[in-house]
Amino acid sequence: MLGVRRTAGLRETAAGDADGADTAATRKAVSKVRFGDLDEWGAEERPHVSVVGAGIGGLTLAGALSSMGIPYTVYEQTRRLAEVGAGVQLSPNAVRPLLRLGLGPALRERAVAIEAMEVRGWSGRPIARTPLGAECERMFGAPYYAVHRAHLHDALLTLVDDGSLKLGERLGEARETEPAEPGDGVRLTFEDGTVRGAELVVGADGIHSTVREAFRRDEPEFSGLGIYRGLVPVDRLPDAARAPLVRLWLGPGGHFVCYPVAAGEYLSFAATVPMAQSPGESWSTPGDPEALRRVFGGWTGLVADVVGAVETTLQWALHDRPPLDVWSSRRLTLLGDAAHPMLPFMAQGANQAVEDAMDLAACLADPAPSTTAARLDRYQALRIPRTAEIQRGSRGNAGILHLPDGPAQRRRDARMAVHASLRDRAMLYAHETGRSVVPTPA
Repeated sequence: MLGVRRTAGLRETAAGDADGADTAATRKAVSKVRFGDLDEWGAEERPHVSVVGAGIGGLTLAGALSSMGIPYTVYEQTRRLAEVGAGVQLSPNAVRPLLRLGLGPALRERAVAIEAMEVRGWSGRPIARTPLGAECERMFGAPYYAVHRAHLHDALLTLVDDGSLKLGERLGEARETEPAEPGDGVRLTFEDGTVRGAELVVGADGIHSTVREAFRRDEPEFSGLGIYRGLVPVDRLPDAARAPLVRLWLGPGGHFVCYPVAAGEYLSFAATVPMAQSPGESWSTPGDPEALRRVFGGWTGLVADVVGAVETTLQWALHDRPPLDVWSSRRLTLLGDAAHPMLPFMAQGANQAVEDAMDLAACLADPAPSTTAARLDRYQALRIPRTAEIQRGSRGNAGILHLPDGPAQRRRDARMAVHASLRDRAMLYAHETGRSVVPTPA
C-alpha cells in the first residue's frame, strides 16, 4: 500500500523501568551497552556537536548523543517551542530506535497502535488492506504508531539535557573555516550578529535549510499539489472513526488520509488537492473548511463525515528538492528535510529523519574511522542511497494517487491489491538504523 500541548513523555531506564529516572551513570552505562566504549576515542576526535534545528530529527539526534555521552548543543530559531501540524505515522523502522531511546512509555500513553491500513476508491470500493497490529510487531519487532506531532515532539524533548537547547537562535550562515582548527572548524553566524565557532555542525533545519547552502544553493520545488491538515474530535464523528486504522481514499484529482491520534481522542486528516501555484511553503497558513468540503464533501463514507465536522484547518503547498549526491564535508552534515525533503506520499518524512539521526549518532560514536570527516563520509554513504530512493518513490506516488476513473486507475488498484502484504513493506519497515556501524550486543 502507498503510505502516503504538552504531555510529558516518560523515559525508560537501562533496565526498562518506566519511572523516568535518568542519571549520568545510567546514561554512561547505556552508552557502553548500546554503542561501544567511547574511551577508545582520541580526545581530538570527539567533537562537540552543534545541531541546528529542534524538530523531530534534531531532537532524536540530541537524545542519541546524550545517551552516548557525546557533548552537543541544539540551536532552534523559534523563541517558543510549539510544534504545528497534526498527525505523524511512525512505522517500525523509526519506532524501534525510538524505543531504544526510551520513548516506549510515552508512545504507549499518547500514540495509537494501528491495526491495519485500508485503501478505498472515492466511491467506497475496497482496493487493498494491509494488516499491522500484532503481525507487524512480530515481523518487524515494533508496532506501527500514529501520534500527534506535538506529543512526539514533547517526548523527544525529555531526552535533551538541561541547558543544551538554545531558543531564539536563527542561523544566517554556516561556513567551514580554512584551515579547520581544533575546536573551531565551522563558523556559525546568527541573524542577531552573534558569531560562534563550532567543531561539527549538523543541519537539521528543515526544507529551507541554511546549512544545506554549504552543499547546494537550490530552492524547494513546488509539486503542483497542496494539502489540508487538521484534527477532529472523535466524539463528533461516527463510531467508525475510533477504529485504530490508517484509511486512504483515492479519487480523481485528490486523495484523503485519516487516522486516530492522541490516545484515540482525535482523528487526524490530510487531504491532498491540486494547486495551481504555490503561495509559499508554510505549516501555519489557515485553510478554508468550505473549500475542503467542496472537493471532498461528495466522497462516500467517513470522508464526508470528517470534512463536514472540520471547523479549522491548515493548508500548505507541497514541496521537495532533488536528491543530493553529497551532504557531508569535514565538519558539516545534514539530516531530515534539510538533506532530503520528500513529498508525504510514502509517509516516511519523519521516519527517515529518525533513521538519519540514529545512523549519524552511531557513526560519530564509532572509534574505528580515524577522523570526523571519515565518520561523516560513512554516514552519508549509509543514508544517501536509501533516502534518494524514498524521495523518488514519493514523487512517483504523486503521479498515480489521483488518477481519473478508468483503465489506468483499475490497473493501479489491481497492483495495490497484489502488493498489500506486510512483506511488501520490508524495504521500509525492516531497515535497521543506529546499529549499522556499532552493533548492539544481544
